[in-house]
Amino acid sequence: MSSRPSRLPDRPLPPPRTVSVAELELDAPEGPVLDLRPAPGGPPLATGDVYALVRLRGRPAATVIGTVAEGVDPREVLGALARQRVEAAARPRTDAERLAAARPSARPDLPAEARGRLTPPRTSVVVATRERPEQLARALDSLLAQDHPDHELIVVDNAPRTTDTYDLVTGKYADRVRYVREDTPGLAVAHNTGAAAADGEVLAFTDDDVIADPHWLTALTEPFAADPGLGCVTGLILPARLGTPAQVLLESHGGFAKGFAPRLYDPAQPPADEPLFPFTAGSFGSGANMAFRAEALKEAGGFDPATGTGTPARGGDDLYAFVAVLSAGFRLRYTPEALVWHHHRETWQDLRNQAYGYGAGLTAYLTATLLRRPRTLPALLSRLPRGLAHARTMTARRGESDAGGGVPGEHGTQHHPWPRSLSRLERRGMLYGPIGYAKARAKARLRAGARKAAAR
Repeated sequence: MSSRPSRLPDRPLPPPRTVSVAELELDAPEGPVLDLRPAPGGPPLATGDVYALVRLRGRPAATVIGTVAEGVDPREVLGALARQRVEAAARPRTDAERLAAARPSARPDLPAEARGRLTPPRTSVVVATRERPEQLARALDSLLAQDHPDHELIVVDNAPRTTDTYDLVTGKYADRVRYVREDTPGLAVAHNTGAAAADGEVLAFTDDDVIADPHWLTALTEPFAADPGLGCVTGLILPARLGTPAQVLLESHGGFAKGFAPRLYDPAQPPADEPLFPFTAGSFGSGANMAFRAEALKEAGGFDPATGTGTPARGGDDLYAFVAVLSAGFRLRYTPEALVWHHHRETWQDLRNQAYGYGAGLTAYLTATLLRRPRTLPALLSRLPRGLAHARTMTARRGESDAGGGVPGEHGTQHHPWPRSLSRLERRGMLYGPIGYAKARAKARLRAGARKAAAR
């Protein structure tokens, strides 16, 4: 369960300033800046605040944010900040991070031969979408540029109202992307449909509002070749743009990033720093950047079709799948090498919807887990007292160890306080989540009954 921002009272404040997003390349922690460029698909860098991903010899290592004045070289400003960040951001901070980093296959700083790097398995990439052809085209262009040696792309058109997605995929991307239609609304249903159509040993999932780094799929799937007990891998998600106050506020208070240190989650060795494990699914990753071994996902029962965007449950499909795979005895790895750039929603209403959906999805996934896997109830109850005590000691803002470096507003400054109205929406969503899940289950039963009646 992810920590949320501090609950500060709503009060008139200047809106967050927009922020340029960039990539900065270092040759070594103390070395010169090799390159500074806008984030993929982003506008040219401007003076003012700049949020930059720091790459160390190509590997994502940290983020920094600095203010570039008129006439000042942004390489000097951001390079100085990057050198300060990169050593601390790369150092493992927990036992789980140290375990993951100690394995040769998890050390991107070593040459390939020293890491024992294996060829990633055959992979199917599933992108569920609904009526967003322009965003989908941008995502598909990045997915077609992957350096993975053996993969297919599948677009699942979920409950379409028009033929726009079909026309795009069968026209511009004919013979390169497979088109699958799923008329039942819901992200989990769409993902299950894509998984059923796929032929890969590994199933990767991302969203239509991302741009994938060219090395994304290889980094996301390579760990499966090295660890036969691995059931799921998640990766790093960074903002593609911070061009509106809503985008800046979201990234200031968590966003989707899970840090720059690899982690291995093993149900046989629960992490000491997560007392509610495996129910802390929000810390494992997000649905915009995840992959499953096909057999592991099948053994876990797939995605719960009563969860996810497009259902009354509003979300929780990815969280449910993470816990289901871990509960089935498989390991889960987080690898920051697998990077996608996410286009956050732009408006204040988008942020309100997102806050409510976060709350609803959280309790909907917990409800789904307990109903579909009742044997997990004793584990949850046994962990709850310690987990609540742990939660009271946690900072409400995303800590520096979580982000690996700068975020808009900088830690502790409260430049961008999280409005109480959004906190209230999230709590309302949490109360609604079990009701939404029940409604979604009822709808699914009605549809199943109608299909049986039509088949007679």
